Amino acid sequence: MKELLKEGFSQLNILFTDEIYQKLQFFTEELLLWNEKTNLTAIKTREDIAIKHYIDSLTIYPLINKQKSLIDIGTGAGFPGIILKIVGYEGKIVLLDSLKKRISFLDYIIKELNIENIETIHSRAEDGSRNKQLREQFDYATARAVAPLNILCEYCLPYVKTGGQFLAMKANKTENAKKAIGILGGSLNKIKKIILPGSDYERNIIIINKIKKTPKLYPRKAGTPAKKPL
Repeated sequence: MKELLKEGFSQLNILFTDEIYQKLQFFTEELLLWNEKTNLTAIKTREDIAIKHYIDSLTIYPLINKQKSLIDIGTGAGFPGIILKIVGYEGKIVLLDSLKKRISFLDYIIKELNIENIETIHSRAEDGSRNKQLREQFDYATARAVAPLNILCEYCLPYVKTGGQFLAMKANKTENAKKAIGILGGSLNKIKKIILPGSDYERNIIIINKIKKTPKLYPRKAGTPAKKPL
């Protein structure tokens, strides 16, 4: 696992240190332990965790300002939010997830690793962005969810302030989301294609600029974006 991480960090031009490796080791063992009783991840080998979770999470690291605020929507076991913090992200990060068991795991990891300037929130994405303390308050939103891009945009763009960006981390980019992006106040910036180090796994980072406020109508009530995509 260490050599895979070294290679991945090197290709992404991220400094790899013994301290970072020790924290990732701790995270890995706790993830596997908790996963035995709580469904945190379907990826269960250390090598796959290194590539498909850790290195994958870091593909956005070179693309963002590390002092700005970020919300990780549907963070799951903390990907990419926790990993960004472990390697040195300084800005405020909020981890949002709809399952309390995942939030409990994240709270434990944050405490044990003494991670600063980070917060967990137990909420569905559609509900969280109705909160005035969260709506259009972040420089960045990101998500690794498997939902189509037009659905992800309705989940995520309402959290992004005008002038900020939504970074969707997708295995493919085939969804037609142009209409949704426009309705929700966004504009497609670019799509960056990456082959994850040590694998043939393709990742597309879809960067969407927030150019105007999201209309108050959006997001629609919980469950509607998935049932009736824009």
